[in-house]
Amino acid sequence: MTKVCDNAFRNCKAGRIAVFIIACLTMTATVLGEELPPAVAEALKTAGIPARNVSAVVLSVDSGQALIRHNARQAMNPASVMKLLTTYAALEVLGPAHAWKTEALADAVPIQGRLEGNLYLRGSGDPRLALEQFWLFLRQLRARGVGHIQGDLVLDRSAFSLPPHDPAKFDNEPLRPYNAGPDALLVNLKSLSFTLHPEPGSVAVLHETPGVDRQLINRLKLGDESCGDWREKIKVEQADDTIILRGIFPKSCGDKHLNLSPWPANLQVERLFRALWQELGGTLAGQAREGSTPSGAVLLATHESPSLGEIVREINKYSNNVMARQIFLTLDALRPATPEGAQRRINAWLNEKNLTMPELVLDNGSGLSRLERISAESLARLLHAAWQSPVMPELMASLPVAGIDGTLKKRLGNGAVSGRAHLKTGYLENVRALAGYVLDNGGRRWIVVIMINAPNSRQGKPAMDALLQWVAERGTPVQKIAGQRR
Repeated sequence: MTKVCDNAFRNCKAGRIAVFIIACLTMTATVLGEELPPAVAEALKTAGIPARNVSAVVLSVDSGQALIRHNARQAMNPASVMKLLTTYAALEVLGPAHAWKTEALADAVPIQGRLEGNLYLRGSGDPRLALEQFWLFLRQLRARGVGHIQGDLVLDRSAFSLPPHDPAKFDNEPLRPYNAGPDALLVNLKSLSFTLHPEPGSVAVLHETPGVDRQLINRLKLGDESCGDWREKIKVEQADDTIILRGIFPKSCGDKHLNLSPWPANLQVERLFRALWQELGGTLAGQAREGSTPSGAVLLATHESPSLGEIVREINKYSNNVMARQIFLTLDALRPATPEGAQRRINAWLNEKNLTMPELVLDNGSGLSRLERISAESLARLLHAAWQSPVMPELMASLPVAGIDGTLKKRLGNGAVSGRAHLKTGYLENVRALAGYVLDNGGRRWIVVIMINAPNSRQGKPAMDALLQWVAERGTPVQKIAGQRR
């Protein structure tokens, strides 16, 4: 680079020297801008991760100028960082106040507490119809005079049109709640919750979800080893609709929560409904089945979800895949909503914002996918657009804070990054990613994106942390004093 510039000065007239100074400085800045900081490069080398498997961008939120561009346009699997695109699009397209409605309807009004015919539960894709909200919804029905239901419980999922979902397809872990498919009538995230409680000589399993008392066999043994990754020490089996827990649970763990998704959606909703309905003093004569609500059905009760702004916070702070997929489908302007319709709406929104992303591949919008792709350059431009958007406060507040909460609660708790970085994390086998905003010691904010796609990507955490540290330490008092001396 120096030789090129020197030759240019010798061969040019004096009037062109300024032009060449600018050109050479620009070329030099471009090269430097593509280099990773030494600490990052060294950490990658130590981890055995080639630089070609890493994509990174550091961008000023004020000027939009890049400090680092490394493989910036390379299509990468972003893992859960893809939720940034889904949640930002939802906040702008639907609005932070958007809410979902779940309705209870009947063939006729109840007479003296008796409902002749069916009860219809019609969903609209609510991502947050949890146990507490479902109980309040059923309590509304009891307050409106419904006691005995003579017919069936009809589950209306017609707001979504989805292909068959195989919960084992992604990683052969069909009972893990994150593998549950989207559902227009998603109740309690299609999951069951338990608390593992060590007692003298045994492990008690406390049922947090009603309706599972006789469907669980506890064969766990108490162990003396350190807690560590306790979830890997437990084996969950399923025989028909019965759950069997085996393995060792270390007593050093104390109480731990275990969430499972073992049952088909109809069975899960029916058992939860029957248990809660019985607690409320109601009875159901029929069975739960899927179906459509007739046009003349009578509306009995409506449950409204929390606002999208609140739900986005839960999705990004704790990287909830099922909820992200619900929002993704809701983005489709047509009903029934389809994944293809959601993809078209997001692409149209990106075009409206002049955010061209030729490498973008959308699958389900959650990042729990081997297909989804985006570049660090596109993510950085997306975050820059979000910074200038009216919904910036909602998106920013939804991101985990380094060393404070969410998926970053136990990470980056010491040093310059702690409390000053709002970042979405992403992790899959062979994938690690981080993207968000970092405030440096000089009071300037930067957009930081880094993605690693490599067989040993999990070893890339120190390199990612080194990049965040490098950004956060810019503008330290030492640098300012040195600058003043010069």
